[in-house]
Amino acid sequence: MGNMKSLAKDTAVYGISSIVGRFLNWCLVPLYTITFPVAEYGVVTFVYSVVAIALIVLTYGMETGFFRFANHERWSDPMEVYSTSLISLGTTSSVFVLLVALFLAPVSRTMECAGHESYVMMMAVCVAIDAFLALPFSYLRYKKRAVRFAMIRLVNIGINIGLNLFFILLCPWLMKAAPATVSWFYRPDFGIGYIFLSNLIASCINFVMMIPELRGFPRRFNSRLLAEMLRYSAPLLVLGVAGVMNQTIDKILYPTLAAGRGDALEGLGIYGANYKIAIVMVMFIQAFRFAYEPFIFARNKEDGPESRNASYADAMKYFVLFGLLIFMGVMFYLDIIRYFISPRYFSGLKVVPVVMLAELCFGIFFNLSVWYKLADKTVWGAWFSLLGLAVTVVLNIILVPRIGYMGCAWAALASYGIMMLASYAVGRRHNPIDYHVGRLASYFLIAGVFYVIGMYCLTPWAVANGIIRLFILGAYIGIIIYREGIPLPRLRK
Repeated sequence: MGNMKSLAKDTAVYGISSIVGRFLNWCLVPLYTITFPVAEYGVVTFVYSVVAIALIVLTYGMETGFFRFANHERWSDPMEVYSTSLISLGTTSSVFVLLVALFLAPVSRTMECAGHESYVMMMAVCVAIDAFLALPFSYLRYKKRAVRFAMIRLVNIGINIGLNLFFILLCPWLMKAAPATVSWFYRPDFGIGYIFLSNLIASCINFVMMIPELRGFPRRFNSRLLAEMLRYSAPLLVLGVAGVMNQTIDKILYPTLAAGRGDALEGLGIYGANYKIAIVMVMFIQAFRFAYEPFIFARNKEDGPESRNASYADAMKYFVLFGLLIFMGVMFYLDIIRYFISPRYFSGLKVVPVVMLAELCFGIFFNLSVWYKLADKTVWGAWFSLLGLAVTVVLNIILVPRIGYMGCAWAALASYGIMMLASYAVGRRHNPIDYHVGRLASYFLIAGVFYVIGMYCLTPWAVANGIIRLFILGAYIGIIIYREGIPLPRLRK
């Protein structure tokens, strides 16, 4: 139980930066959907989908590789691992920026930004900085400096949001009220470019804040160590690329596949905006991931097989319990949450429950990945992700021309579901962990019954429905507390 408390504490601290930060970024969605045409928001969705893949490629699994080798029995100096990884990432990030600059025009056309090459160049520099800083952030997690990690993340997000508000709201107002104050730098026709510029400035400031983690240790580069790390991380690169492509390939393919369904970029904008509502589940998974990777490698080094397997099973159980609670909470109050986007996008709300279930399946798949990461068999993660990517691509090709962006959502659910089941089946043979499948299935059944009651057994009054749903969530929490024997805090006399 002590291990679970430690994992929960770290998840909560990382969650401050991940959940609060993503929530604040989430709050920018209504600003974007109100300010810019739907097709332009479609371009933003497309660009950030490609950026997500580029970021994974440029980190090439070195985050997990760092945790593995910093705790490896054959490499006694974690700082040598850190220094080698940092030099490697710095070199590849610099080469990436140079290549984009050399081939800027064709890259811009591919990114749907022809005539706006500056958009692409800004995002290239931004991605390079973020990829390089992935290692210092991993170092903070390794040293269990969760508070500094969260503080830097939140400052970065705050700057990004502040600049968005400045460029998109304040500057247009000043152009009308006092044009001389902003006309020397502000261009109204730059449009969505200010979204990318805000991101770039925030990343540059992030780099400055991370300087303490970039000095104060001897710079050592061990080519033999790097070769071993790359062998370990190469499958993780495939896993990461395939995983992110599972999340983004639908948005990249959609303009082509939906060419016969009206304005494809408008459809992509609607899908992208509603996908943001489901990001609540993504926030939870991200916070859990930040805490879970250091947790599993530390348990593997310190605990015996029986103790650590029990810890992994408990982590899975509580992950599923909280994931189901988040799913019901979002769906029960979707009629309120939906106002975070413009009413022009409400036609796409039907994707939200499907996408949230898909993300929950992905979170379970991430939990299951413990067996191949600890056994240095990361190639299995690559195979599972490639399987999921194949399912995503095939189903998008089949479904999108027929049912539009709902095809993207159903393809994501099928992909993550198959990855989850495949990882569990193979893991049972290589490193069996008692995940209490029967108990987890019962919680899915309970949540499913409560979901049906909360969504379809309604009264004519919205307030009454909200109260009923609150009691349903309370009943679900009560069942968890009772069945898991979670002690309640006692009030002091």
